[in-house]
Parts: sequence; C-alpha cells; structure tokens
Amino acid sequence: MKAKKQIITSYYENLWNKQNKSYVEKLLHEDIVFRGSLNIETRGREEFLNYFDTIIAGIPNLYHSVEIMVAENNFVATRTLYNGTHSGKLLDFEATGNHIIYYGASFFKIKDEKIIDIWVLGDLNSLYKQLV
Repeated sequence: MKAKKQIITSYYENLWNKQNKSYVEKLLHEDIVFRGSLNIETRGREEFLNYFDTIIAGIPNLYHSVEIMVAENNFVATRTLYNGTHSGKLLDFEATGNHIIYYGASFFKIKDEKIIDIWVLGDLNSLYKQLV
C-alpha cells in the first residue's frame, strides 16, 4: 500500500504543486482516464495535460493539501484542500483576483505502478461562490 500512496503523493506534490509536467509520463498510465467535477473528462496523457494547463492558467498558484489518504488493493482515495488565487480565466469564469479555497475527494486506480483512472469530486458550490 505504501508504494501506491507514494505515487499519489508524487502526483500532488510534484505534478500539481510544483507544476512539473515531466511527472505526467512517470505517474500516469498511457490510457489514463480523468473525470473532474468541473464537467471534464480526459483520455490519455495529452488530454490530461490540456486540462492541467487550463486549470493552471486560471489558478497559477494552485496548491493541493492532502488531509486524508486511504489505500486498498489498487485504489487510493484522498480528501484534499485546494487553494490559490483566481488570476486567470478558468473555464467560463474571468479572473476575479479572489483567493479560492475548497475541498474535494479524489479516487485513483493504479495499474502497473501508474495511475490509470482518476475521479475528482470537488465542492463546486463553495468554488462557484468564490468565482463570482
């Protein structure tokens, strides 16, 4: 279980928090499927990177703080706190300059020591209130 948790920790720390895109190939399976609560679904690393770029363009200093992580078999779940400054266009929302902070739950499936499936459920009600 520890190895699977380390993969997810690296996903948040290195890919998202440090914005090191070289970790996409290291951490994500070539057939990665990502489903996000912002009505996003991506398939493959290239589509995931497009999603990543969209989010970082809207919240360039986005930081993920994992508060709880649970692993069982090939699955890992986290409760994560997201925060940053909405300083760029994020989907249909023009930059507000607001500091945003909201929670989400993420569910990961690991295959061949890489993430093959991610399902993120964020507190959109809280997020939307901060984007207007």
